Amino acid sequence: MTPLPKKGLYAITKTANKSLQQIADAVLASIKGGAVIIQYRNKHPFRDAHPIDSRKMATCLLDICRNNDVPLIINDDIELAASIGADGVHLGKNDGQISEARKHLDPESIIGISCYNDLQRAADAQEQGASYVAFGRFFASRTKPYAPTADIETLVKAKQQLNIPIVAIGGILPENGSQLVAAGADFLAVIDGVFADDPEQSAKNYARLFQ
Repeated sequence: MTPLPKKGLYAITKTANKSLQQIADAVLASIKGGAVIIQYRNKHPFRDAHPIDSRKMATCLLDICRNNDVPLIINDDIELAASIGADGVHLGKNDGQISEARKHLDPESIIGISCYNDLQRAADAQEQGASYVAFGRFFASRTKPYAPTADIETLVKAKQQLNIPIVAIGGILPENGSQLVAAGADFLAVIDGVFADDPEQSAKNYARLFQ
């Protein structure tokens, strides 16, 4: 298992209409640019021009991450994470419980929990053994345009009340990310901002926020 780093860019795959090779190349480029965590997220693997075998894709990304000492997190899918030996899983409100994930995953696995704008949910997740909690969306997001917004003040309070790392997500750009880091975010989770264009340079732009 590759452990959770202390801070940095948390890059989440952009898979729509991309081939396995294109996704793999983009992920490697983002790591070269400074991404410290990779999450494989693919909500609709068979709905676009390049149907993706999720197990094959995740295994490919795990190889890339292992070779670069970067943890690979699987979005939503405990079974997939367990079957390939991924470093962890990220769970939303309807994606399973921490206790269930712990039954199937390595004891050292990373388990992240989406907490939206809910501090109590984050506190409960910490109590139940979550490795990190994620809040957002903080800004307008093309990936989740209708997701409820989170308040920057939530990050401030979370940093005061929690002992586990905090992830911020949702419409984050290099231009607005610094205020989230200043408010308490240990990681900035980004999809389009990294993978829409030139993943290596884009990742460098985010990585500078943590220097």
